[in-house]
Amino acid sequence: MFDDTTRELLASKAYAAFTTVTPSDQLSTQMMWVDADDSHILINTEVERQKFKNVRHDPRVAVMIFDPSNPYRYAEIRGRVVGTITGVEAREHIDKVSHKYTGGPYANPISSERVILQIEPERSRSQG
Repeated sequence: MFDDTTRELLASKAYAAFTTVTPSDQLSTQMMWVDADDSHILINTEVERQKFKNVRHDPRVAVMIFDPSNPYRYAEIRGRVVGTITGVEAREHIDKVSHKYTGGPYANPISSERVILQIEPERSRSQG
């Protein structure tokens, strides 16, 4: 499903710029850790965070993953949040992603429930 550059960036420690649409139809972008399964981009957040509220309002999102050693090597994915996963699976997933980025379990306090956003790509392109 993903091209070679996108797969390589998803497997690396590259950060993603994650853009959502707010209830007032403004764009909002945050830097995020990113993961994927065979057919979805995965973003792990909390249900009380604004980005989750944004995708409940409008599921359209954009994800841009860029290589920190070469910002001209990137993947851009536009799509929709088509599913969410909560509970133990979401909690275990944030530890998995944290190990990729930090080498250890997720250390930040969790103030609400973790949720995985499953993003189905509608348009994808990469360079590099």
